[in-house]
Amino acid sequence: MDVLVVGAGDVGRWFADLVDAPVTFTDVDEDRARAAATELDRRAAAVPLDTEESFGIVAVAVPMGAAVDAIERHASRAEQAIVDFTGEMRGPLAAMASTAPARERVSFHPLFAPEHAPGRIAVAESAPGPATDRVREWLEIAGNDLVDVGAAEHDDAMVTIQGRAHAAVLAFALAADDVPEDLATPVYEDLAALADRVTGGNARVYADIQDAFGGADDVAAAAKRLADADREAFEEVYDDASR
Repeated sequence: MDVLVVGAGDVGRWFADLVDAPVTFTDVDEDRARAAATELDRRAAAVPLDTEESFGIVAVAVPMGAAVDAIERHASRAEQAIVDFTGEMRGPLAAMASTAPARERVSFHPLFAPEHAPGRIAVAESAPGPATDRVREWLEIAGNDLVDVGAAEHDDAMVTIQGRAHAAVLAFALAADDVPEDLATPVYEDLAALADRVTGGNARVYADIQDAFGGADDVAAAAKRLADADREAFEEVYDDASR
């Protein structure tokens, strides 16, 4: 069973490296697709976006904002299954259902950046089958833990898990001054490490997360509530936070 990986960025390359089958890349940047095929440590190929070839599995690994368009463009090339690794689930699964209703359809969300693999991967199954089961096997063999979840439950949870969490860390990074390392407390060290991790990534990824899930406005409102609180109100805010 051959696999077309749509998107030759970090996530597409990470998934392709786990696939125990022939892999072909396609990407809006044809040079990047060719480079990914060359770097893959076994036989791989690259094709242009307008290829008319078909593949057993089409795996979409593009930024969230491009997911639906990519699915609509490439779903017809899937002979057995179409899956995505984009980070949002409701939109991609709806696009798969409308463009490839007769194919197996599953959405995967690695809950980590590729450089931190293996880890937990959320899985929402719309129309699973033998081909998508193989994808699950490849991911599990690589040491990942698969967590089955409904698409709506996943996307609602990501508002806090990604949107609000990333916004809070970035807000701390923006507000923080340089301080002597010898004066650091455990809480500060933990926050500084998180800030380094988030700001060491890809700005577009975090922008896509804010576009998809929001979170910054909620963090700003919470910070304003904290800033406006007098001592008595602060205790109430603190109690609410502890819950």
